[in-house]
Amino acid sequence: MELKSKRIVVTGGAGFLGGFVTEALAARGCRDVLVPLVEDYDLVEQANVQRMYDDIRPDVVIHLAAVVGGIGANRLHPGEFFYKNMAMGLFMMEEARRRNLEKFVALGTVCAYPKFTPVPFREEDLWNGYPEETNAPYGLAKKMMLVQGQAYRQEYGFNSIFLVPVNLYGPRDNFDPVSSHVIPALIRKCVEARESGAEAIEVWGTGKASREFLYVADAAEAIVLATERYDGAEPVNIGAGAEIMIRDLVPLIAKLTGFEGRIDWDASKPDGQPRRMLDVSRARDYFGFEATTGFEDGLRETVAWFEQNRS
Repeated sequence: MELKSKRIVVTGGAGFLGGFVTEALAARGCRDVLVPLVEDYDLVEQANVQRMYDDIRPDVVIHLAAVVGGIGANRLHPGEFFYKNMAMGLFMMEEARRRNLEKFVALGTVCAYPKFTPVPFREEDLWNGYPEETNAPYGLAKKMMLVQGQAYRQEYGFNSIFLVPVNLYGPRDNFDPVSSHVIPALIRKCVEARESGAEAIEVWGTGKASREFLYVADAAEAIVLATERYDGAEPVNIGAGAEIMIRDLVPLIAKLTGFEGRIDWDASKPDGQPRRMLDVSRARDYFGFEATTGFEDGLRETVAWFEQNRS
């Protein structure tokens, strides 16, 4: 698909990942990229979704809007995370199908994988068990877009693709201590501990879990490449293809932020899924995506952005 001539809606385009996706589209010469704001269109309500399509009339939708958070937020709001993500995906795709859109790009989540998926996670394993309990409602709500897209393709010939990204990080992330994911939460904690002269920071879990992280600009490039080049029914992982244990991640972030104090592990808090690392061969084979940002380089950029933009 040649995107320059298309009218493209990016839901969640004002958010963390969405901002990078709209920039990646602009870099390709796309001039008709529209971002529906939640203040104007709360996409949890079907009437608002219908009104958005009536007003904007897109050719292509890249659906990134989601209600997200780390382990703590998922434990506090499982019902909200399930309902709002399920509703947005359901109504957005149904209205796109009714209006014969050229393409619908649905963004899933690594949280959709079963808790004990063999590493590296292969797309074929998505249905081989129940997700990790702390984020299962969110993960399952997002995975229903895969079911919906495949069903619509089979019955209506609707062109919907489903991408499964790992944990993202980078500049402009959410650094709120209540709702942020692990990397921005740790960066903020270490910077504030350094500035206050604290002797130690407390970190949830045992540190034994591992995670894969993808720099947000790389994720945006993957999404745009898939929009241009991929039209298949199969889900596709989006990741860097490497993992790091949390017990190694925390000292690395402490070093990059200049925090020299003690790290105290609170083993009474959950680790989440034991391991996460994706098989990323489909993304390479189907639309030529490979991550290019080194992990430590990406962390430095993220720390630098936080230090410069806290106010």
